[in-house]
Amino acid sequence: MGLFKRVSDNIRANLNSLLDKAEDPEKMLDQYLRDMEEDIADAEGAVARQLAVAWKFKAQLDDALARVEKREVQAIEALKKDREDLARKALEDKKVNKAKAGDYRLEYENCNSMAEQLRSELKDMKNEYEKLRVKRDTLVARVQSAKAQKEIYGVISGLGKDSARRNFDRMEDKVLRMEAEAYVAGDLKEKSLDQESELLDIGNDIEMELAKLKDNLMIIKEQEPDGTK
Repeated sequence: MGLFKRVSDNIRANLNSLLDKAEDPEKMLDQYLRDMEEDIADAEGAVARQLAVAWKFKAQLDDALARVEKREVQAIEALKKDREDLARKALEDKKVNKAKAGDYRLEYENCNSMAEQLRSELKDMKNEYEKLRVKRDTLVARVQSAKAQKEIYGVISGLGKDSARRNFDRMEDKVLRMEAEAYVAGDLKEKSLDQESELLDIGNDIEMELAKLKDNLMIIKEQEPDGTK
């Protein structure tokens, strides 16, 4: 497993545990994505450097192969002119460049293979980043939904406990007391009127009895001798 693949797997594996520790999941998710963007940028730089090394070996390989061909042609031309000594030197240099070409080819193939592997892992890393970015949007939406539900449930569950509910209950009790006091006041007023009426009735009885006594006295006086008609 390559370096970039391990980084991607570690981020993916630790995402849930990191979210559990986060005070603000939205900010933490954004930070993880920024960290991964930096890792991708570093990976792109590493791939570029690896490709540069591979291209350098490729250029040296091409140059060595060109020298091999050139020295062979020179050796043939030297022999045509009976310059065996020059032909020998050309062949010797051809041999040296052919050996170099072998080394350059090996290094180029190794570097190019590594560069291709890094490019493949970088591609996977970018794909993983896009998946996490989409997942971030989904998680943020879920976080916001959870916060909204928590607030709503908190308000609902607090209706029987909070001061607003207690104040309403207190006002209801006060209204009941006021209604009771008004009822009692009305009842007392009615009783007072009844009592005054009773007193008036008593006063009338006395007046009637007093008038009756006056009448009786008049009758008695009339019946006395001095008053006999």
